[in-house]
Amino acid sequence: MSEAPVRVAVIVGSVREGRFGPVVADWLAGVAGDHGGFEVDVVDLAEPDLPMVLPAFGAVPPAAVVAEVAKVTPRLLAADAFVVVTPEYNHSYPASLKNAIDWHRAEWTAKPVAFVSYGGMSGGLRAVEHLRAVFAELHAVTIRDTVSFHGAHARFGADGTPTDAAAAVAAKAMLDQLGWWARSLAEARTVRPYPGA
Repeated sequence: MSEAPVRVAVIVGSVREGRFGPVVADWLAGVAGDHGGFEVDVVDLAEPDLPMVLPAFGAVPPAAVVAEVAKVTPRLLAADAFVVVTPEYNHSYPASLKNAIDWHRAEWTAKPVAFVSYGGMSGGLRAVEHLRAVFAELHAVTIRDTVSFHGAHARFGADGTPTDAAAAVAAKAMLDQLGWWARSLAEARTVRPYPGA
């Protein structure tokens, strides 16, 4: 019996000029497409202009703000799962990523989140550890296995693929887990409402 594909949003977390994130995200999106069972949507946070000022609780943002947030919200809501592609800035993750996370709540609830990180010697893993605590607060489930690239610029060839075959192996393990959690949580949400949100 065939299963419907898992709709996965691959989120490009960096908006810095000259960023390396799209290279990593495009590679991961290709791996997810080849993996089978995934329908991929790359959500690049550099495209919408999400304001840094959040509205007061219960307040309705201005129409221009609503329009910008609407470039992201339906895509997150439609996703069954997420892969966050993040660099490490000052031992943590970018403000642009936290801002996008904070503009949303229900979109993350009872869904799985995987991480692909890149950076210096730590490969972005400190950013991932900080993000795990944030997503736990939002009632999301984070995937244990990650993919990380230390010295990322030197780890990718001119064609945009990693030079080390171990990256594809790590990505497959992560995606296998992500698919399992996405299907399991989707089934659970269908059977009964999630109680924590």
